[in-house]
Amino acid sequence: MSETIPIRKTPLSEILFPAFSVAEREADYYLLKRVVDVLISSVLLILAAPIMVFVAIAIKLDSRGPAIYCQDRVGCRYRWRNGQYKKEVSTFTFYKFRSMYHKTTDNIHREFIAAYIHHDVKRMASLQEGKTENGNKFKLNGDKRITRVGRFIRKTSLDELPQLWNVLKGEMSMVGPRPAIPYEVELYSPWHMHRLGAMPGLTGLWQVTARNSAAFDDMVRLDLEYIEKQSFWLDLKILILTPLAVLDRKCN
Repeated sequence: MSETIPIRKTPLSEILFPAFSVAEREADYYLLKRVVDVLISSVLLILAAPIMVFVAIAIKLDSRGPAIYCQDRVGCRYRWRNGQYKKEVSTFTFYKFRSMYHKTTDNIHREFIAAYIHHDVKRMASLQEGKTENGNKFKLNGDKRITRVGRFIRKTSLDELPQLWNVLKGEMSMVGPRPAIPYEVELYSPWHMHRLGAMPGLTGLWQVTARNSAAFDDMVRLDLEYIEKQSFWLDLKILILTPLAVLDRKCN
């Protein structure tokens, strides 16, 4: 019988997600995935250390506030319980290089996310403060909260580098659905919740295919497709495609 596990450390006490036993084949895949995650994140953290120091200094010189931005995110983890692996959904501290001015509010992002999830195109358009085209209409453009350095590190995906620490800690994987923000999860329909059924990733199927051109339901469908088909070879394919997607400016 499945056990209901609440999402912890968030005000989402009414949102429940089932913890369930992991099949032996899936457990083997997870162990291999974890080994690869540790190896890749360790090597990349060492290689990227000089770049990360440079980015941190640039952020500090550009605007007041810490170089690292910490935020609660919702994700799935494998845990050993009663002699078997089980998936549990909980919150964790998510790291990014700060790309916004310090202590800005998230009101406009909350409104945009709500419109995005409900596919309210008119509301999304009304919140835009920058140029909107077919390829980026599902992204908040011209956000005045973003700093000069922030625009650059988002465009080049350098803001994502601290998430390698999340991968090394086992809170994220190199490949998987992007970790959700708690106030985003509060708006999910029941079928959206299934995208929380895999460990969140630094990159994923959505990032290398659709990204900013995908409606929310399409993004969820891509996440569910990944969860259904996930394998070592699919992960490898996504990892290979990710640099190409960054160069093509599909990833921020």
